[in-house]
Amino acid sequence: MKWNRILCSLTLLLGLIMPALHCYAQETDDGEISTVLSTKSKDAIFDKTASYNFEVKNTYNVPQEGTISYVVFGKQGVQLRKESIKVNMPKKSSSNFSFNIDGLKSGFYKIDFMINVSYYDDTTHKAFGIRPEEIKSQYPEPAGFDKFWADARAELAQIPPDFKMTLLPDTIKNNNRRSYLVEMRSLDSVIIHGYLTVPKRKGKFPVLLGLPGYQVSVAPLFGADDDLAILTLDVRGQGLSRGKINTPRDEFITYHIENKEQYVMRGVIMDCIRAVDFISSRQELDGGNIVASGGSMGGFLALATAALDSRIKLCSSQNPIMSDIRNLPGEVDWPILDIERYIKTQPGLTFDQVLNTLDYFDSKNFAKRVKCQVLLGIGLLDNLVPPANAYAVYNNMLNSKKKHIIVFKDLAHEIGSEYVNYDGRWVRDSFGLF
Repeated sequence: MKWNRILCSLTLLLGLIMPALHCYAQETDDGEISTVLSTKSKDAIFDKTASYNFEVKNTYNVPQEGTISYVVFGKQGVQLRKESIKVNMPKKSSSNFSFNIDGLKSGFYKIDFMINVSYYDDTTHKAFGIRPEEIKSQYPEPAGFDKFWADARAELAQIPPDFKMTLLPDTIKNNNRRSYLVEMRSLDSVIIHGYLTVPKRKGKFPVLLGLPGYQVSVAPLFGADDDLAILTLDVRGQGLSRGKINTPRDEFITYHIENKEQYVMRGVIMDCIRAVDFISSRQELDGGNIVASGGSMGGFLALATAALDSRIKLCSSQNPIMSDIRNLPGEVDWPILDIERYIKTQPGLTFDQVLNTLDYFDSKNFAKRVKCQVLLGIGLLDNLVPPANAYAVYNNMLNSKKKHIIVFKDLAHEIGSEYVNYDGRWVRDSFGLF
């Protein structure tokens, strides 16, 4: 009987507690923690002090206790600064927390903001720059850089181009352009292909030379404009130009990398020069008004082409790879890991020997020789082109007639609509297309 009375008492007690717990759960679970990280700098670039505001909203019916903190990282993930503050937010409240980071040298830094409170844990990854206009690569260009490329151009000039154009059926009904498959012979007698689209109306048209990303096949580009021709190019080893060179994707970047005279990018860059030769050979194309444009590898090729060929009037380069190459190890995985894997398959080959080759293909060394107008777009969170490397390229454009950079603080290996819109207006204004 005594045990039965205890059970009855417990049952009665639980009957009173459980509804109360249910009500408490409803009260506490009906809410959320939200955060907004902001800065007054549109591109997260500062002169001296990096300033951030961290806004936290607590819509729960219970207070939130914990910490808000940040950690600043330098090159190769070295921790440089950290700060943590205790917070006690009342229920249904909003609070702002300001952070000012002083005393950092010129350069770019990664920063993590962390919130750890009663009902919420999260980390926000950002990056910022301090006086990036002061960034200079500590690595000089290799001896004989100009002769190396002059020799490549002279060798290309000895190859008959054998230009061919094949009219393609219109891919868009009533489209305002004609499209052609283009074929030409480049360095080492490699056959390369591309697509040309030309407005159907009569005229002599400025040309957009669209250069490809890494292992990206191009396609004809159309568009609404009836006053601009577009040539997209499949360089050797990519798309329709897979003939003598047809490697797996990961092996293209290392193809003959042990020898600068045979390295695949030597031929790739000459393919771009040959495409300019083709443009200059056509009466309907205005060889005096060419914009070389591309992203990633295409951005690298746009810079290289503009550096080596004065027929390029404008250069639009987005997130160019191969930038300040000797400062890439420890900062990015690609192409460093692919290069290291290749070296292991080649007895006697060292990483230093590969770097000696790549010095002749560094975007920063081409940048110094670009004389035309340049537009550069970068993302501060780029995992292939660190912003400091991109600025080493930009700051080395010492001979450009005019240069402009657009920085996207929240983007990685990409550019945003602001760049696209600016680029379109810039090209049309520069070519007098009104």
